[in-house]
Amino acid sequence: MSTPVQKVAVITGASQGIGAGLVEAYRKLGYAVVATSRGIAPSNDPHVVTVQGDIADPATAERVIAAAVERFGRVDTLINNAGIFVTKPFTDYTQEDYDTVTGINLTGFFRITQLAIEQMLRRAGGHVVQISSSLVDHPLSTVPSVLASLTKGGLQSATKALAIEYATRGIRSNAVALGIIKTPMHPEENHEALATLHPVGRMGEVSDIVDAVIYLENAPFVTGEILHVDGGQNAGH
Repeated sequence: MSTPVQKVAVITGASQGIGAGLVEAYRKLGYAVVATSRGIAPSNDPHVVTVQGDIADPATAERVIAAAVERFGRVDTLINNAGIFVTKPFTDYTQEDYDTVTGINLTGFFRITQLAIEQMLRRAGGHVVQISSSLVDHPLSTVPSVLASLTKGGLQSATKALAIEYATRGIRSNAVALGIIKTPMHPEENHEALATLHPVGRMGEVSDIVDAVIYLENAPFVTGEILHVDGGQNAGH
């Protein structure tokens, strides 16, 4: 059992890419971490607990928060990083597409955030961060993305609503709206084309997003913020 003063971060979608980068960053900050994804491997770090599960299933959220409380006694930060992006013309989306994307992006956010905030209220403090997309505010004709806008747009609205609901109770809520980031989700042969979607002419790095989340973690006067980390995409083309 770690010392009670150690803060605890819960990170979803934590097995690779941005999620894995966030696990490493929060450990460097001295946090214990509870990391979850469908296929996440056990950790050799005694301050990292991994929980396998589909975040679209509310039972996964129950197990993750229970693991945090049982092992470390608290939850200080929740990073809702798990997400899925399916680009199709609107009329081509299937019921399966809809169920999958809303399940991970919205249902996955909902239950774990409820449970995490319940724990944060016990200590009158905490921080929730959603990972969103710049396509919510700046759709591109070349990237049809209605399901992303529907779900991630919902997260951005919820981010602000949570910030206001809990502003006097020490709990902050923020979001990071991404451009296209070099992660295993994007094959290398697509990188050149994807780079052109950003005014700065390149894709983002995992470190760009990790730095943004850590900034928000260390910014006690910032809540209700949608921080765009997107190479200028949100500003225009």
